Amino acid sequence: MSQQKTTIHDVALVAGVSVSTVSLVLSGKGRISPATATRVNQAIEQLGYVRNRSASILRGGESGVIGLIVRDLSQPFYAAMTAGLSEILEQQGKVLVLTQSGQHGQHLKRCFDTLVAQGAEGIVLGGAVAQAETLVPLAQEQNIALVCAARASSLDNVDSLRPDNSQAARIATEYLIRQGHQRIAWMGGLGSSLTRAERIGGYCATLLQYGLPFRSDWIIECDDRQQSVSALTLALLRQHPGITAILAHNGSTALGCYFGALRCGRTFGEGAVDSYYTQQLALVGFNDDPQRELHDPTMTFVSSEARDVGRRAAERMLQRLLQPEAEIQSLIVPPQLMRGEA
Repeated sequence: MSQQKTTIHDVALVAGVSVSTVSLVLSGKGRISPATATRVNQAIEQLGYVRNRSASILRGGESGVIGLIVRDLSQPFYAAMTAGLSEILEQQGKVLVLTQSGQHGQHLKRCFDTLVAQGAEGIVLGGAVAQAETLVPLAQEQNIALVCAARASSLDNVDSLRPDNSQAARIATEYLIRQGHQRIAWMGGLGSSLTRAERIGGYCATLLQYGLPFRSDWIIECDDRQQSVSALTLALLRQHPGITAILAHNGSTALGCYFGALRCGRTFGEGAVDSYYTQQLALVGFNDDPQRELHDPTMTFVSSEARDVGRRAAERMLQRLLQPEAEIQSLIVPPQLMRGEA
């Protein structure tokens, strides 16, 4: 193995320890036994590993590197959140290093180790939060600042920012009810999604608040592929023609609902007056990136302001780096109703 290609991962493998442990030995900090330190140093000598600048300043608070772990950067929420995060961090001379943990967070620990090896001062966790609990003690051990900026839920004892999914669904449902709708269906999202669970909770609670029953057969689980959503919407409306409004899990789902409703012969309108006879349908979606144009004037969205979540997460990270002992904060970014205009 050549010296040029030797990495901190190689050292960890030969020493039989984690990348995090190697980083602690390189930095001279943390609770590492003499035997472990000796094993790591022997591996360094054996491999000819060069202690580069990133390693030498590791945990010194001067690297300027902030890491980001998300499941999939192609998801609209995380794409917009990353833009907001980068915008603020770059103004302060920080460098954002992006990693993807996979749809189910299966590569989360590897992402963490990679960012540690890059000398990250702080890491923003943007997804796979349930699996990230194991990273909290590791980050604390190495004095790495953590901020959770996820679509749903958050970690205890870690600064967090997230949209209020339940409130967003309450706003959307109440808006439709005040337009006169009493038969409101839900389309989209997977059963494993915490975001979906929080939104459906708000949807159901609002129906009950107004004395309207919710029907489980009007709550459809599906991914956001437009062809699938269109077919399911068509089937739903044919089986239950009395439905006058649909809440769509996200922007892609809303578009699929739109095409499915057209295939069913439905037209679109906000109000519920005579909607059963005119076959009009109201459609409200949840949009993770309000910067996107609403292409159809009949579509109304509740926005979670993902870019703002990113900006505020960056601001919180900068504050945490300056004041490591400051009180933990959990911040909610409020949703906004965005009506399409004809």
